[in-house]
Amino acid sequence: MIKKIVFGLALLAGVNFITSCSSCSSSKVDELDEIPDSVANAPLQLSENVVNDMIQNISSPVEMANSIKNSGAGFSEKVLNPADNMKNYNSSFKRALNLGVYSADLGYINTFNKSSVVVQYLLAVKELADGINVGQFLDFQTLKRLATNSTNLDSLKQLSVTSFNKMDRYLREQKRANTSTAIIAGAWIEGVHITCDVVEQTSDADLTNRLAEQKEIVKILLVVLDNFAKADKNFQALCEKIHAVNDAYDNVRITYEFGEPVTKEVDGMLVIEQNEIPHYEFTPDKETVIKDIISKVRDARQFVVE
Repeated sequence: MIKKIVFGLALLAGVNFITSCSSCSSSKVDELDEIPDSVANAPLQLSENVVNDMIQNISSPVEMANSIKNSGAGFSEKVLNPADNMKNYNSSFKRALNLGVYSADLGYINTFNKSSVVVQYLLAVKELADGINVGQFLDFQTLKRLATNSTNLDSLKQLSVTSFNKMDRYLREQKRANTSTAIIAGAWIEGVHITCDVVEQTSDADLTNRLAEQKEIVKILLVVLDNFAKADKNFQALCEKIHAVNDAYDNVRITYEFGEPVTKEVDGMLVIEQNEIPHYEFTPDKETVIKDIISKVRDARQFVVE
């Protein structure tokens, strides 16, 4: 059973705020919207249900940001992609990737109630969304008003979920699943990048385990990315970076044991869920493996935001 991502997607099925080749110049990067029919219409190697499950699993910024706060780590603006970098993203591929990045950043910002920087990131998200023709799904003025008032965070989250579900539905209907995938990838990379930074600072056990959980997510993400990489050099370059991250996870082994069932209410009905307790093994040792994962994640993230 796929576990929820560490921090990941803050948008398509998001929970918080609206939640490439490094050697290629932006002028040489193929426009994502002009992707060849052979790629846009290629059958994914995952069923629609599995793809939806993947999106749902790459979606817990609030949970992770709370874990970061519980670790004792404070807010750090330097870990974010500077909002001013938005002007550097001139291709649809880069815009989609960094729409995901900035959305994950906003999840982190809003959880820490940093209203002093939230507006510039909202502007970056709006600009990038407009750049790939999905800005119509963001009620910018309402989002801005909610984001600058910490008492409205629940309303902000709900509006964000609605906005990005509409965006995702539209992209799929328009045969632009490649765009959705790029957004997901950008958000996942940024979320894991933020988590890596805190793990490196604090060595927090809970966050380290959440970082280890990404072994399951990255493999599924790669199946979708590889599908588009067959005929698109943007995805090919991105896949190289994500495969390097995946290779670092080869030294993590996750096993599960059954815990006591958990009863909770869902849509007015009592539901019993089997509780699974994960166990993590690192070869040759945790410190070495985590250090390697952090290094590979940072390399992938640099590729995305440059």
